[in-house]
Amino acid sequence: MASSDHGSTTAPKDVPGSYGLPLVGAVRDRLDFYYFQGQDKYFESRVERYGSTVVRMNVPPGPFMARDPRVVAVLDAKSFPVLFDMDKVEKKDLFTGTYMPSTSLTGGYRVCSYLDPSEPTHTKVKQLLFSLLLSRKDDVIPTFRSNFSSLLATVEAELAKGGKAEFNKLNDVTSFDFIGEAYFGVRPSATELGKGGPTKAAKWLIWQLHPLVTLGLPMVLEEPLLHTFHLPPFLVKGDYRALYKYFSTVAKQALDTAEGLGLSREEACHNLLFATTFNSYGGLKVLFPGLLANVASGGEKLHERLVAEIRGAVADAGGKVTLAAVERMELAKSVVWESLRLDPPVKFQYGHAKKDLLVESHDAVFQVRKGEMLFGYQPCATKDPRVFGDTAGDFVPDRFLGEEGSKLLQYVYWSNGRETENPSVDNKQCPGKNFVVLVGRLLLVELFLRYDTFTAEVGKELLGTSVIFTGVTKATSGPGSE
Repeated sequence: MASSDHGSTTAPKDVPGSYGLPLVGAVRDRLDFYYFQGQDKYFESRVERYGSTVVRMNVPPGPFMARDPRVVAVLDAKSFPVLFDMDKVEKKDLFTGTYMPSTSLTGGYRVCSYLDPSEPTHTKVKQLLFSLLLSRKDDVIPTFRSNFSSLLATVEAELAKGGKAEFNKLNDVTSFDFIGEAYFGVRPSATELGKGGPTKAAKWLIWQLHPLVTLGLPMVLEEPLLHTFHLPPFLVKGDYRALYKYFSTVAKQALDTAEGLGLSREEACHNLLFATTFNSYGGLKVLFPGLLANVASGGEKLHERLVAEIRGAVADAGGKVTLAAVERMELAKSVVWESLRLDPPVKFQYGHAKKDLLVESHDAVFQVRKGEMLFGYQPCATKDPRVFGDTAGDFVPDRFLGEEGSKLLQYVYWSNGRETENPSVDNKQCPGKNFVVLVGRLLLVELFLRYDTFTAEVGKELLGTSVIFTGVTKATSGPGSE
């Protein structure tokens, strides 16, 4: 276990680290985080300075948005899972960490991501989301294929015209339509929302996440604009209203289910909007470019192996992409898990200690007091060399293959839980965990049924990786070459 309240022979230590001077320390650390060091270096340098992977520090945004920026950071694979233990940590109002966006951005409700499992509404909303995913399970594959085959046709047209195609822009539009159609049977672009959905969704997302991002503007502009005060919610009211109208119209069946679970239609609709737009769509905006970038870096050798596996499994299923065929694609699954390990869509996790705790790292046991904020920067835990060895920071496509590989899955934490565990109403693990791993594989299926190989330029953008296709080689054999 990642932490324990007893049973260790090591005497508990005080957690090392420093918060600096009040106000000044938090502001200086925020500047380090965004401008002078960057995220990874910010955490790595403090681990180095104090010789500990459990360490006291400030986390952004700090003044004046966060009441208290002080945390105990857990930055290795062993200490991190204390954040998943609902007996030890409380998750109330902690989804975005030391600050909470205004509930006027979510219709006046605290939506499921901000609820602790002990709150009755958490159980009802999570049951609703499980029910929705179950009711739509047969629609995911055909819906994905129709949406993403169109995306790849556009990629080809853009390559023919200008020699490059920006995946992120196309993915933003396609993923939004796919998620809406997969969950509710209606593409948002075919409704009153038209083509404006992704832009409205992105704007609404930024209004909640701006304290944690940098847009690449000069520091003197960004600091007062993004990192000191909340952007006024009324500026996205119209965008949110338009999104809400779409969900209230297309989600009638899910809203009927919600009433049966004891939720009002209104509260349920705000929760469906959040789960679909923030959790699912926000996740795919990050996951798919990251996955593509990793596969591009794997080159033709990896592409040949994926082609053989994917086309072989589809041929064995009579030329159809079925759930059973996708389940047989072990390499594809390992590639998706490896991408989620290296670049988890949600990098920060938080929890308030419910009681005095002992938290165990690889090297020591630490005393954490009741009420203290525990914080994890997930890439430090999922790139822990004590677990993943010398290649911890590298993309290793077959890392999770075979018996030895499957033993490492317990250290994959992207879903706010271990990959070997399942979401339930009693925990905060992502209800769409299996859906995400499935659609990651479906992206690879769509790519390698259609192409033998592809090339891309990889860069950085606001929420993660940017990918620009520079070339595709059409399939020469198998089901994709018809």
